[in-house]
Amino acid sequence: MAGSTESVLRYLSEVEEMAEEILADRQQIVTLDSKRNKTREAVRAVQRDNSSHKVWLCFGNLFLKMPKPTAKKLLDTDYNELDSQIDKLHKTLKSKVNKLRDMEDKEELKGFNLNPLNWPRVSRSPER
Repeated sequence: MAGSTESVLRYLSEVEEMAEEILADRQQIVTLDSKRNKTREAVRAVQRDNSSHKVWLCFGNLFLKMPKPTAKKLLDTDYNELDSQIDKLHKTLKSKVNKLRDMEDKEELKGFNLNPLNWPRVSRSPER
């Protein structure tokens, strides 16, 4: 009896641990997406600014005045890095959700492993 109680507790703790990892990853995706949107807005603001050749950027508690091309390059690099982090989290999240569903003896989610179309694939698709 004690052995079965311990195995049930171990099973429940493993399921709970996996669920907490999934929730933490989802929250991290939301946080990174918010940062990515702010970076996109900053890139657009730098592009629209016609007043000078230099712009002010805020990095944490530090304000820097730099040339527009350098600022745009920095912001684009940050945007691409955030985008790759979000994609990586999405991929690991799918495997974690499948593992959790396996642990709960539920069947795999249908349509969960679909990938979005990107522009090169859309442009190659036949017209109707």
